[in-house]
Amino acid sequence: MTAFWGEVIGTAMMFYLGGGVCASTSLKKSFGHNAGWLAIQFAWGIAVVAAIFAVGNYSGAHLNPAITITFAIIGDFAWGQVPAYITAQFIGAMAGAAAVFLHYLPHWQATDDPAVKLGVFATGPAISHRFSNLLSEMLATFFLVLALLAIGANKFSDGLNPFIIGLLIMTIGLSLGGTTGTAMNPARDLGPRIMHFLLPIPGKGGSNWGYAWIPAAGPIIGGSLGGLFYKAAFHGEMIGPFWTALTAAIVMLLIVYFSSRHKTSLQDQLKNRAA
Repeated sequence: MTAFWGEVIGTAMMFYLGGGVCASTSLKKSFGHNAGWLAIQFAWGIAVVAAIFAVGNYSGAHLNPAITITFAIIGDFAWGQVPAYITAQFIGAMAGAAAVFLHYLPHWQATDDPAVKLGVFATGPAISHRFSNLLSEMLATFFLVLALLAIGANKFSDGLNPFIIGLLIMTIGLSLGGTTGTAMNPARDLGPRIMHFLLPIPGKGGSNWGYAWIPAAGPIIGGSLGGLFYKAAFHGEMIGPFWTALTAAIVMLLIVYFSSRHKTSLQDQLKNRAA
């Protein structure tokens, strides 16, 4: 198997199981309906474990553009392979989303809420606040990458690493996922969101494109910072690039913060005039 197909199959497996538990717990008339947040995070953790075991020997099981880009930035992965890996990850996530749609085919009609249907495929904010939502995705992915690199630096018994990573995903979801659902993966969110837009899901509503850039940009920024911080703090390398990236991230957050405040102010003025 080539690395390209390893990433396609691994990402498809991951989302089929991860998106599948979202469907199982959310869609009406499913036996798993209302199983809750713990069930979702547990299944996502095991989904990552299964995907790593399946394709880790073929592609390294990145399964995530934020991971691929971060590894390239810190010099652990060739930039020439990045486009193929990201393409494969998006194809895999979209294939996994299509499989979830088919698996739960009669349940879409039985479920009335369009937001619930979208939530099977893509993440969304518990409270819509662009600055905080972006910061949440950045921080969660920063920690994910930092922890992944730290785990990789330690020696475990053969076959134990994927389980440690699965526990990490589960813990991040339980601890930090209450704000945005912690996408931490542009392909995992944007690929299935595209499928939500394309698939003939009954009563599906919109795909919330206005929010879609946050789970795409946030993980890439946060993951890159996590990788650079690891190199700078743990190995004394790439200190300059880390501070440059941190400064750029702070500037972006400030732009989002003040643009959101300006937008809110305009909306309030329009409401007052209408009143």
